[in-house]
Amino acid sequence: MAQQTGGMKKTLGLTGVTVNAMALIAPGAFLWLTFQLQAANTDASGASTAPDMWTGIVAALIVAFLTAISFAELARRYPDAGTGSAYYFAEKAFLDRKEPSHRRWARIAKFITGWAAHLFYWVYPGVMVAFMATLLTYIAGQFGITIPPLGQVALALVFAALVGFIAVRGISGSTTASIVINVIQIITLVIFSILAILFRVQNPAAVPASGWVQSNAASIVIPHSLTSMLFQSTIAILILVGFESATALGAEAKNPKRDVPRGVLLSLVIQGLFCYLLEYFAANYALSNTLTAVAADGSTVTGMAAAATSSAPIGDMAIQLGNAFLGGNGFAFMLILAASVAIAVLGTTLAAMNTGVRISFAMAQDREMPDIMGLLHGKYATPYFGVVVMVIVSAIIGAVGVLGGVTTLTGITLASNLGTFVLYALICGLTVVAFAGTHGFSRFKHVIIPVLGVILNVLLVVTIFGMGIVTGGSTATATYLALIISAVWLIVSGAYFVISSRRSGRAIVPSTAAMVPQK
Repeated sequence: MAQQTGGMKKTLGLTGVTVNAMALIAPGAFLWLTFQLQAANTDASGASTAPDMWTGIVAALIVAFLTAISFAELARRYPDAGTGSAYYFAEKAFLDRKEPSHRRWARIAKFITGWAAHLFYWVYPGVMVAFMATLLTYIAGQFGITIPPLGQVALALVFAALVGFIAVRGISGSTTASIVINVIQIITLVIFSILAILFRVQNPAAVPASGWVQSNAASIVIPHSLTSMLFQSTIAILILVGFESATALGAEAKNPKRDVPRGVLLSLVIQGLFCYLLEYFAANYALSNTLTAVAADGSTVTGMAAAATSSAPIGDMAIQLGNAFLGGNGFAFMLILAASVAIAVLGTTLAAMNTGVRISFAMAQDREMPDIMGLLHGKYATPYFGVVVMVIVSAIIGAVGVLGGVTTLTGITLASNLGTFVLYALICGLTVVAFAGTHGFSRFKHVIIPVLGVILNVLLVVTIFGMGIVTGGSTATATYLALIISAVWLIVSGAYFVISSRRSGRAIVPSTAAMVPQK
């Protein structure tokens, strides 16, 4: 196999850029994966926050759009970012300043941004690998097949290798897969949502008025408590991340200045504003006390408590809906929905892997990572060595998530989320730096929006980790694990940064005099 270090192929139009970002958001996957968590969420006093599930998503969408606008503005200003995405933005925001005292902070800014991006994109695929192994185990269980832990690890390894195989063949192949995945999951979600709304409107199960979890449609969309809405938004923001992955496709976009900013916002509008708000409204609207589950103490619980107890409440609801409207074929409908979730998990893992290896490629080209990460496949022009390394890392994380149980998997997820929020806050802040005093500066787009983005991203991360520590028990254990993983990641990254700087003779923070252009 020939190796090369040249450029990537420009094959992506607006559709390609958008669907690759949409695959990472994956509403088909996260409705199934997170509805139980949202139903079980409580505040510090132990009171349920589930009634504000939908409004929590709205609050999270506000934060996501503030961040997305900042990403889009930076992508429009720096269309030559290539695969570097946020890493490139961090450097250019300072290098483009006239004052030498500002330019000297460019390298340390891009290191911190690159570290946060790697914590997000290199851990996240492993989390999704663990989710896939768990989902396949659940589907097998519906047929009476029990997969032992080692079998689940094998599933994680095979799935990681499959995603890597698709990723190394190029973004065009990944785009085709993403289009198919998005079409399948959106169609399935719309069908589920329509049936869920009809279930409430036509009331085929003769549910008493007092049996509905939400008394009416207004009860879903009007906040019950600002505190509950905030707590729910800390989960909801996690299902919305991914829109920014479009900015790592600049090297493969035919018109990056036009299509990358549009792709960032379009992916969030389609997946977040439309898909999530529709499906979560429908699920809450149809949820009633006819949904039952057996709690850990052996008692039978109903409604939202049942959703919080079940390992797959959306699957349970799909069985209800299928039995009511599809001639008693609820089990078959549930399997179809589960299959679409599996496909969506494939899409989000692939999108995260594509983004992660491209940022690593950019850092290698910039001599901030080992040169071997900058090798491109001779035929497909993809950073194949980075894909191989990420497959190994994802397989290990996925295996640990499967064997370590919920606490370990939650800790890994929170570590990835910490990288996400740090990255988002940094990008919002960098937007102010990049546009201040420049032509086209807008006080609204380049100050008010990004400053609000910084504040709200920091508020959410403090809430998430503060809530985890205060809650105690396994939640606190997972929170501390996430902080330890993040600290180790920072120490290793920082050590490499310092050692490579000394070997190459490059200053971490150059003197002001060194940044003055030579005449």
